[in-house]
Amino acid sequence: MSAAFGKCFDPTGARYGIPTYPWKYAPGDDELATRRQLRARGLRPGGQPIAAQVMRVNRRAGTVRVAYLYRIDLALPVRPMTSRKWGALALAMLARRTCPKCQVVYGYCMPRSLGMCVLCAFPPSPAPAREGETP
Repeated sequence: MSAAFGKCFDPTGARYGIPTYPWKYAPGDDELATRRQLRARGLRPGGQPIAAQVMRVNRRAGTVRVAYLYRIDLALPVRPMTSRKWGALALAMLARRTCPKCQVVYGYCMPRSLGMCVLCAFPPSPAPAREGETP
């Protein structure tokens, strides 16, 4: 076994305070799940404390990635979206699709790196004048 595996294996929680398992070695799918796994089942953590964590060490970069696990039996159903939440979400998406410079609504979200649509960020340059033509 590798040293990274030993660093991540702490099922009693003596080292990190909560049970810690290496990536892909957490207990069965019936007991614990991440937030995304809960969401896929239509559940949410519901304020419960973190039950365990899954840890992965990237040896090249020297970074540690952690995913928290929650108990499935204590999870609550996801709250349904209300009409006001749907309306607020629609307005937020409309704002993300509207160029602040030309006020055109596009079918895609504006790139955050540009802050405006591509046409406003990179306007087409005028064609160079040919010989004998007046601009």
